[in-house]
Amino acid sequence: MNIGIPKEIKDHEFRVALTPEGVAELVGHGHGVWIEHDAGQGSGFSDEDYRDMGGHVSASKEEVFKESGLILKIKEPLLSEMPFFESHHTLFTFLHLAASKELTHALVNSGMTAIAYETTEDHAGRLPMLLPMSQIAGRMSIQIGAHYLERTSGGRGLLLGGVPGVRAAHVVIFGAGGVGAAAAQLAVGMGARVTVFSVDVDQLQRLEERFSVSITTLFPNRIAIEKAIREADVLIGAAMIKGARAPQLVSRAMVASMKPGSVIIDVAVDQGGCVETIRPTTHSDPVYESEGVLHYGVPNIPGIVPVTATHALTNATLPFIVRLADAGIKQALSADPWLAKGVNVQHGQVTYQAVAEAHGFPFVPMEPVRH
Repeated sequence: MNIGIPKEIKDHEFRVALTPEGVAELVGHGHGVWIEHDAGQGSGFSDEDYRDMGGHVSASKEEVFKESGLILKIKEPLLSEMPFFESHHTLFTFLHLAASKELTHALVNSGMTAIAYETTEDHAGRLPMLLPMSQIAGRMSIQIGAHYLERTSGGRGLLLGGVPGVRAAHVVIFGAGGVGAAAAQLAVGMGARVTVFSVDVDQLQRLEERFSVSITTLFPNRIAIEKAIREADVLIGAAMIKGARAPQLVSRAMVASMKPGSVIIDVAVDQGGCVETIRPTTHSDPVYESEGVLHYGVPNIPGIVPVTATHALTNATLPFIVRLADAGIKQALSADPWLAKGVNVQHGQVTYQAVAEAHGFPFVPMEPVRH
């Protein structure tokens, strides 16, 4: 099978879909890999690095798509990229379609197969390709929050961890999964006061066992949420539902109750966001003020630490890519029900229920898996 890796064009997206070592693994399995010129530059990989591993470096995006059946990306296609896709292509990338009816419609019209990293499961029902990016985004959300709390960045002028005799900042996190747990870890490590809300009591239990008295865990109810938000200096949105729009937990009125100069980082913005006042931003223009509170809504946070992120993502995606390439798309999806859960769009139909429900598309399940 021929596999294509185009260069990412989303704002400040420096990741690439595979490391040179990942390309070498596919070449060793007898597959051809076409990489767009300079696709790996942002992650520290030269064209020569890919050539040395047996990859074909192409001067044009058009050639990558023409030569390849399986297209690997990092982020969902921008609408300007859609003309490159044809019905015979299979796309494997982060999609987050529940937040974009326009892109869902474009993928449906293309007739192609689109497999989402974020809904592909392993045998235990976990999301192995989402986890490493969630961990990076969660840790970075605390770094970002600390930066924007600084007065010169428009914040309240607080040091996240405080100093002896001065209270530390209060970090409130909604969600205790990959993003929330990683955010809590770094916030505790930096000395902040940390409160985590989750409806998953098992996740809260694990955080309690890990951090003991350094963290407060709460099951969400309106009174507790409103109190925590009023007291928050940094609010992290990390509550997500697999493949669906994120639950909106923080209303505009709640945001208005926050202290002026507080900071919201909604890591779930690529799934619609947990906060009513959030909207997507870019690394070039990452923050805006609403209700006196700074809002950070960049949907591709790991894109600015591409060396770490590309290595981590390749570790997670490569086994699935090898499976798709070795068996062929149809056979791989038929043989592996967990990989098949990643299929969001196929042959002009929406095949992931949460995406169909989010936009009012008909839901057409994939054919039953043959064992």
